[in-house]
Amino acid sequence: MADILVPVLGESVTEASIAKWTKKSGETVKKDEVLVELETDKVSLEVASPSDGVLTILVGEGETVTPGVVLGTVGGAGSSVSPAAVAAPAATPAAAPAPVAAPAAAPAAAPSASGTLLDVKTPVMGESVAEGAISTWRKKKGDAVKKDEILVEIETDKVAVEVASPADGTLADILAADGATVTPGQVIARISTDGSVAASAPAAAPAPVAAPVAAAPATDKPLSPSVQRIVTETGLDPNKVDGTGKDGRITKGDALAALSAPAPVATVPVAPAPAAPRAIGPREERVKMTRLRQTIARRLKESQSTAAQLTTFNEVDMTTVMALRATYKDAFEKRHGVKLGFMSFFAKAVVAALKDIPAVNAEIDGTDIIYKNHYDLGVAVGTEKGLVVPVLRDVDTLSLAGIEKGIAALGKQARDGTLSIDQLQGGTFTITNGGIYGSLMSTPILNMPQVGILGMHNIVQRPMVVNGQIVARPMMYLALSYDHRIVDGKEAVTFLVRIKEGLEDPQRFILDV
Repeated sequence: MADILVPVLGESVTEASIAKWTKKSGETVKKDEVLVELETDKVSLEVASPSDGVLTILVGEGETVTPGVVLGTVGGAGSSVSPAAVAAPAATPAAAPAPVAAPAAAPAAAPSASGTLLDVKTPVMGESVAEGAISTWRKKKGDAVKKDEILVEIETDKVAVEVASPADGTLADILAADGATVTPGQVIARISTDGSVAASAPAAAPAPVAAPVAAAPATDKPLSPSVQRIVTETGLDPNKVDGTGKDGRITKGDALAALSAPAPVATVPVAPAPAAPRAIGPREERVKMTRLRQTIARRLKESQSTAAQLTTFNEVDMTTVMALRATYKDAFEKRHGVKLGFMSFFAKAVVAALKDIPAVNAEIDGTDIIYKNHYDLGVAVGTEKGLVVPVLRDVDTLSLAGIEKGIAALGKQARDGTLSIDQLQGGTFTITNGGIYGSLMSTPILNMPQVGILGMHNIVQRPMVVNGQIVARPMMYLALSYDHRIVDGKEAVTFLVRIKEGLEDPQRFILDV
């Protein structure tokens, strides 16, 4: 028995509605025969039968479903589904199975006229990663390949994923060209194990981009994504439309009929279409943003739009830390095999401050606050492709040497492009060091959903008054950007003071005071 699953619907599309079943429960169906049409707020999708057999429908027309939900099953002749299974609300997110996408390491084999073709599929690319783009094919159609040899690199909005050949053979077909958008489980190539080459199928086209829409009129009626889109774009008042669907729901046909009716319909202005790209001159160059850069831009703008961001400043005298480093750096490197830098001192000071001010180590979830009892620090790293923030786990349990080794390893992986999805998720607080580029002062942007980020800056000799005397001291400005929704000004200022105290008197780390 094979399940009929809701496929991945595309970036930012989280649900669809059942528009129409083309077959009824109990009817015999063929593999790849279209069984059901789904409507989203962007496009309509057809879902085909995964095998030959008898259809059992579990979710009726008009219901709203999410990716991975079981819509029905296809079993052998005479097969049946228990009444309990049919009655169960398959659209309930908690009961939804894992998405249909399978890692490329388990390819499906399909017989060909002259041998066996193995599918090369897009692997599961991590939590919340719904699609990627084909970056570079390292092999051409007809090239001989070895098992586990890298065939293609897929660029997601977080990391680059390499896809290897499932077996020795010949690259018989490339189904997704460079630049094409692909989803987990999608077949992007086929490997012939006997050297035969199949005819090429059309390359996958990039997914369409939805145009901006205006706000929809308020209604108490449940609307499918396709109807919601019509209402939003045209200003149609759903309260004035008679629904002919199940339980009086408005169908797409009802909405279109209401728009074509002679009676006047109140409308609201539709958001203007994006302006066409401007022409460039002979001394200019247009380069498409990478997915990573697009994601950085989107997330930073979302951060500014979501959080009530505020930045507070302080300064720290680095004399003691610099003296310790100068005294022990050679012995430290000889013993631990890594250089003693400033980041480990800052990480220790941050953890101590987070323990003292737990609100800065929290996040907002709806109307709740989630306090973190672990200390996983994100460390911003600049790479050729853009800024990434790998996470160093359980920093409170690490020594100075452990912190320096961990940061060095993450930095190398970031620059080599070998970070995994897990290494980029789950941080509770972030540190960014603009001082390595010469920055004197900045206001860092929050790395959502975190509510705090510490900005380090350049160390500059400045005249300071110490014990009534003006002396030159190595000073650094510190900046804490925080989410004022849950972190008060007093807590933010106290947090920076705790960091200042820890750095100017590192013995606090040893004494835990």
